[in-house]
Amino acid sequence: MTAGDSPELDQLYRDFAAENLVPLWTQLGDLMPMHPAPAARPHVWRWNALYPLARRAGDLVPVGRGGERRAIALANPGLAGNAYATPTLWAAIQYLGPRETAPEHRHAQNAFRFVVEGEGVWTVVNGDPVRMSRGDFLLTPGWHFHGHHNETDRPMAWLDGLDIPFSHYTDVGFFEFGSDRVTDYATPTYSRGERLWCHPGLRPLSGLADTVSSPIGAYRWEHTDRALTEQLLLEEEGQPATVEQGHAAIRYVNPTTGGDVMPTIRAEFHRLRPGVATATRREVGSSVFQAFDGRGRVLLDGTPHELGTGDLFVVPSWVPFSIEAETGFDLFRFSDAPIMERLHFARTHIEGDAR
Repeated sequence: MTAGDSPELDQLYRDFAAENLVPLWTQLGDLMPMHPAPAARPHVWRWNALYPLARRAGDLVPVGRGGERRAIALANPGLAGNAYATPTLWAAIQYLGPRETAPEHRHAQNAFRFVVEGEGVWTVVNGDPVRMSRGDFLLTPGWHFHGHHNETDRPMAWLDGLDIPFSHYTDVGFFEFGSDRVTDYATPTYSRGERLWCHPGLRPLSGLADTVSSPIGAYRWEHTDRALTEQLLLEEEGQPATVEQGHAAIRYVNPTTGGDVMPTIRAEFHRLRPGVATATRREVGSSVFQAFDGRGRVLLDGTPHELGTGDLFVVPSWVPFSIEAETGFDLFRFSDAPIMERLHFARTHIEGDAR
């Protein structure tokens, strides 16, 4: 039934509206679709467009109290102008100029940084200076004080990822200013957290309690690269080491639980041999990818997009996608999978998989 069927029905709908009521029968198709129908759209952002804009912002926009960060968010064109990559994930390019310091603050939202190029910046997380270098994946779990300082005469930009849209929608956010500078300007090669925790298969007896987020401040590129290289070498030897033929992948984990690095964000790294294409898959939940090295393309809902170093793309919930490598192709990925799995909404469909 719709308005206009009778004067009495029209009056009923007006009375509903006056009492802030909405009848389910007019909303069912939107509230309970036959399958996910995301407002977010598949989209690609080009690094060769993003970086010059970030550099221009570096010339014009200061870092300091007020703005706090020179971060430029990826705004999904389907999300009505919100600065969100997906309904649960926030992604941005952050730019820090030569000799600049971003002051310390903390927030309830979980955050990470991934470095596609550059070095010379340290992020200080709860007083622990953590070097940032190409290929490193760095954590800032919720409610950890953090600031950044650039010790070089060159600017640096990186990818920020947070769960801002999810925390905003659920009204769980808190924010607090910290020091106007950073609490430690030391520049160690390895942070204290790495020195304690980053020894394969070894857990310090001083840290036997499980933690909500990983105590590791930085997952270093040399370890990620070697893990992927060894998977492909084992595959060549006939061992079952890869997720698909020619497709090596790792997940960054919390060493205290073996689970995801943070409660709302999953992070992975993928490497494809030249000429390899992944299976087409659909997943409940959303992901953001950044091409790290090499060339390839992504098919998003059947539309191909060429990709090079630094390019980013978003895969909304239940949108089919596959990745094809032209050269050897490395990609970083983060997603909201921990939320979907914990709430038992997770579902994956892989084309050609009869299971």
